[in-house]
Amino acid sequence: QVQLVESGGGSVLPGGSLTLSCVESAVSGYITNRQCMGWFRQSPGKERERVAIIDRKGNIRYEDVMKGRSTISPDYAKNTLNLQMHSLKPEDTAMYYCAADRFDHLGDCIFRYWGQGTQVTVSS
Repeated sequence: QVQLVESGGGSVLPGGSLTLSCVESAVSGYITNRQCMGWFRQSPGKERERVAIIDRKGNIRYEDVMKGRSTISPDYAKNTLNLQMHSLKPEDTAMYYCAADRFDHLGDCIFRYWGQGTQVTVSS
């Protein structure tokens, strides 16, 4: 059973920064060994949206929601997936999830494995 665990969420003032981390349980493997890794978020009453994904080919995609204000990076030494966020806005308030999996037959990333999420609240 694949288990992903996020950490690093919390409350921050507008304009602040946070770094989220995701680790996969050693029993199921290491997230940094997955072909596809990503961060997503969901606010109450809204659909889940992708924030950023990275794959083993080195391709990184940032969605407009946090483009220019976030950096996704795998830490191969610690076997974690990080998301650095800065210039946070109240609209960034959401539950943030990490996800991982592989390429499908078309070479696109699919995500079947999800963490429980870590809450980020941006408020003054």
